[in-house]
Amino acid sequence: MKRAFITGITGQDGSYLAELLLARDYEVHGLVHRPDTLPASHIGPLVNDSAILNKRLFLHNGSFEDATHLRRLISRARPDEFYHLAGQSSPRISLDLPEATVDSVGMATLRLLEIIRDLATPTRFLYASSSEVFGSPPYSPQDELTPLNPTTPYGAAKAFSQQMARIYRIAYQLPACSAILYNHESPRRSGNFVTVKIARAVARIKHGLQTELHLGSLAGQRDWGWAPDYVLGMWQMLQSDPVDDFVFATGHLHSVKQLVAAAFAVAGLDWEQYVKFDATLVTTVEPAAACGNPTKARRLLGWSNTVPFEEMVCRLVTAELDKLK
Repeated sequence: MKRAFITGITGQDGSYLAELLLARDYEVHGLVHRPDTLPASHIGPLVNDSAILNKRLFLHNGSFEDATHLRRLISRARPDEFYHLAGQSSPRISLDLPEATVDSVGMATLRLLEIIRDLATPTRFLYASSSEVFGSPPYSPQDELTPLNPTTPYGAAKAFSQQMARIYRIAYQLPACSAILYNHESPRRSGNFVTVKIARAVARIKHGLQTELHLGSLAGQRDWGWAPDYVLGMWQMLQSDPVDDFVFATGHLHSVKQLVAAAFAVAGLDWEQYVKFDATLVTTVEPAAACGNPTKARRLLGWSNTVPFEEMVCRLVTAELDKLK
């Protein structure tokens, strides 16, 4: 039985990854910060399953600031694979909290790499990077060789972590790699993200609980994919030999306006009657539209995004509607 360790196990990607690994007969270890919230988290069904918890799923309380405690936890777990998914996840928030972002995203990764470097048996290490590392790229679509040019503290911290994983792979022969993830959504996405904000507002408007949706610019474009597909790609990366960096993206751009129109259409509503422009929601630093090139992942891993944009939006809105029934 393989053993895996996941940071960010209660988040969107971490919860899907835990389910994927358990389905493949792994022993899964996860780092958690608030044990009291676990039953209501995305891994609640796993936590509430007595056949899984403390038998094949083991959750450890800890924080990235306590490197000594982390070292003990990881040394005891002896994972074959390590998935580092945790950290502050909002480019917008990072503009207000740059120091906290760099510490939680950048320095946390370095601490983990140092711990893993000292393990007796090499552990395969995956870092969940982001398209934000490209910031304003010189060309589109971007691939694994595109120069890093972040425009936010979040993007800079992600770029630091990605580069450190590469350095440890080269300098210390540690099997470390980075998954360069473009936007990927699911009903488990945090409400801070525009996809869920829109889907939730559509459901509330449909049920008469809300009358308007306030948004910033509708012109922004993103490369949106389906989260479970991207999680599968991360697992596939650590099965390859040697490990390497991969871009996961759809290769297609859609605007916020298209997202809004598709979401309201699911509920049979005319979006122009409900959406209002709010200048305070316009991001001060808006990176160029990031569109990824997944050719390498498709060629070497057999990976692809399986859920088209319109279907993804439909699933998000339907999930929010179901919550209100």
